[in-house]
Amino acid sequence: MANTPLMANAIRALAMDAVQRANSGHPGAPMGMAEIAVALWGRHLKHNPRDPHWMDRDRFVLSNGHGSMLLYALLHLSGYDLPLAELERFRQLGSQTPGHPEFGLTPGVETTTGPLGQGLANAVGMALAEKLLAHEFNQGGHAVVDHRTYVFLGDGCLMEGISHEASALAGAWKLNKLIALYDDNGISIDGEVAPWFVDDTAKRFAAYGWNVIGAIDGHDVDAVDAAIAKAKQSRDRPSFIVCRTTIGKGAPNRAGTAKAHGEALGADEVRATREALGWAYEPFVIPPEAYAEWDAKRAGARCQDEWQTRFEAYRAAHPALAAELERRARGELPGNFAEIAAELIAAAHAKAEAVASRKASQIALETLTAALPELLGGSADLTGSNLTNTRSTPPLRFDAGGAPNGGRHINYGVREFGMAAVMNGIALHGGYIPYGGTFLTFSDYSRNAVRMAALMKLRVVHVFTHDSIGLGEDGPTHQPIEHAASLRLVPNLEVWRPADTAETAVAWDAALARQNGPTALLLSRQTLAYAPKSDTDVIRRGGYVLAEPGAAGLDRGAEAVLVATGSEVQLALAAQKLLAAERIAVRVVSMPSTTVFDRQDAAYKSSVLPAGVPRIAVEAGVTDSWWKYGVAAVVGIDRFGESAPAGALFEHFGFTPENVADTVRKVLRR
Repeated sequence: MANTPLMANAIRALAMDAVQRANSGHPGAPMGMAEIAVALWGRHLKHNPRDPHWMDRDRFVLSNGHGSMLLYALLHLSGYDLPLAELERFRQLGSQTPGHPEFGLTPGVETTTGPLGQGLANAVGMALAEKLLAHEFNQGGHAVVDHRTYVFLGDGCLMEGISHEASALAGAWKLNKLIALYDDNGISIDGEVAPWFVDDTAKRFAAYGWNVIGAIDGHDVDAVDAAIAKAKQSRDRPSFIVCRTTIGKGAPNRAGTAKAHGEALGADEVRATREALGWAYEPFVIPPEAYAEWDAKRAGARCQDEWQTRFEAYRAAHPALAAELERRARGELPGNFAEIAAELIAAAHAKAEAVASRKASQIALETLTAALPELLGGSADLTGSNLTNTRSTPPLRFDAGGAPNGGRHINYGVREFGMAAVMNGIALHGGYIPYGGTFLTFSDYSRNAVRMAALMKLRVVHVFTHDSIGLGEDGPTHQPIEHAASLRLVPNLEVWRPADTAETAVAWDAALARQNGPTALLLSRQTLAYAPKSDTDVIRRGGYVLAEPGAAGLDRGAEAVLVATGSEVQLALAAQKLLAAERIAVRVVSMPSTTVFDRQDAAYKSSVLPAGVPRIAVEAGVTDSWWKYGVAAVVGIDRFGESAPAGALFEHFGFTPENVADTVRKVLRR
């Protein structure tokens, strides 16, 4: 029989010692959730510390990521490649134990958490991916995708609105392999939460369609064990286990108080806690018997070996399916993807259709979703506007027993933030490439999840349509002004604002081929004419020379350069022709992605934007971000829009060929 007090107190000791040494951190949650962790990690979690990326492992998410020392202690004790020296460097520069868990940095960390509620939403995405992959790949007698997603969460996670969005979706999707364990300790940074957190969480989750268990004593390992076992029996509902705990359990003077939440216990309280727990070891000393109790390497290897044997039998019976599952788990695109993308771009160039770029996106998706079964689309209640659905992606639905219908387009409902965070979870799980749509102005709702995708380097595609005042009559509440510029400021987020069908096809190609970060596609509502071009490959460089003065009938070098994006490219081309009639030679540069263009070498950038030639930028958005290109003027908009038809708005705000041409004249003093 396991020595559960020893196991739990090893977590408490490591947590309080690491936070004390750093003089920074959150010891309360790790100390209060120690027995919950013993029950899950010691008796239920299917994982192999020697192979943190094993395909069929259970996923564990610490949504209350401020309690990161709980996770680091568990990873270290159970045998992951996280040595004690790294725990001693908790929250220090260059360590593998940062203040909040970071995906890709620490072995065994499944997602970056800290912004509360998002870990829960990520877990919903992981559980959805597992369910859909199991439906797609498991065959009679061969259950090769069969794992659970567990998530720890606290009061703060449940206060965040995203917890409502994601949990409602989990209930609607009947994610029976999702099990949440709620650390119900009643304390947050500001003290007892009772005055401001009055939710009946059990009834709330029951209303979402969850299987609610408890409240139970979160310090009773056997009770938590039994609750998890019960949750694992659910066939059509996710489970929510309410665990009543004492924050900072074991600390004689800090337990149950806000002082245990987010600061070191202090040297005196650490000594008193050691005495109270009977922990007769120096800081960062764990007795061999504790390591022996926690060691999961042998059991994990045995579990993975058993699965591998089953997978080899599956491979023998279904070789094509096995190869496809392995490809998708690795995140590799089909071997012929480059040819598919090249044909798509060539077709867009040849057809030269005049359509809205949101429609150009759907045209591209028709080809891409047919060729890539891993593309999993969706929209936040705007499918008919975002045009994210295709013939290959029928709506995802679930029957009464929870079985999916094979659909690949998700109705997320009006849940932009939840959608973005769930997509992160899907990408983290693997097997699918998620994309989802909403209006560009509502990227504000999903902004932090977009940032988290960029931080974690996830392949997620955001389809942001209605990208300017061209939205029209819905008015300034729905017309993005600052959004393109602000998204371009997010490190590692690739932003594309294409001007026509060819640029849109290239943008999709780049988004899917990119494996180290998310992409935002900013797409128009209004029709955009195809801009003739001799070379589509150059689009991939983010900015390129679209039209030299010769295109407008002038056989000489440019006196000015017009730089435009998206719907404003056609204004620049029209202005070029107006100016040519006056013998003013202008080059037009299309810059569908400033983020990609900025990474090009200096020689290429100077070939597109030559020194000594005045530059004028044209974009229906704020002007600030354009000055870095050394422009002499910007035709933009630094105020909110108005409610009117798009054509009237463009004229009202000066987005006309005449005004663009006049701006060039003023710069050239002509």
